[in-house]
Formats: sequence, structure tokens, C-alpha cells
Amino acid sequence: QVQLIESGGGLVQAGGSLRLSCAASGRTVRSYDMAWYRQAPGKEREFVAVFRWSGITGYTDSVKGRYTISRDNAKNTVYLQMNSLKPEDTAIYYCNARYRGGQDDFWGQGTQVTVSS
Repeated sequence: QVQLIESGGGLVQAGGSLRLSCAASGRTVRSYDMAWYRQAPGKEREFVAVFRWSGITGYTDSVKGRYTISRDNAKNTVYLQMNSLKPEDTAIYYCNARYRGGQDDFWGQGTQVTVSS
């Protein structure tokens, strides 16, 4: 069982930047595919970025070139650096973990990101 706690959300103007953190406890993040999802008002939760246990990364098209996902093994933490933010990025951002080769998902509580125009 891995526990996830997100932080770093807030209110920023369009064009600004934020860095979200997902601190994991109970298990090493190196054994999990670590991902960020987001959910905007009135919309379904959508995939944003993944840092796989092997180090491979992936992004949804709408954030490519603006977001960077990274992993700090010493801190057992995954980050999401968000640059050139747009109002469309406004959402609650959730951290997700899936054990390598597994199917069960573990979720954090979410952190609010609001981008004003």
C-alpha cells in the first residue's frame, strides 16, 4: 500500500508557472508507474503525464512542451513542472500510482490549480 500526498497548487495568471509535488510513503516510487491526472469542473478526470517505473515518460498532447514530469528517488517524490499555464489548465490535479505489472490504482487527495486570464 502506497500513500500519496499532493501539494503545490494555487492561483496563477495565464503564462505563469507552478510545480506540483506528489510525496509517496509506504513504498518506493521506483516500483510504480507514477502519473498525474486532472479534473476540471463539469469534465471527466483526464490523464496528464506519467513517469513509468523504468523512467519512460509520457504526456497528453495538450500539455506537451509545457509540462515536465520528474522523479526524485531520494525524496520518494514525483513532480509536475507546469509552464506557460492557460486558463484551460484549471483543474484539481491528482497523483496516481500503479504498481509495475499491476492493475490497481492508488490516488492522492488532489491539489487545486487555478489559472486566471
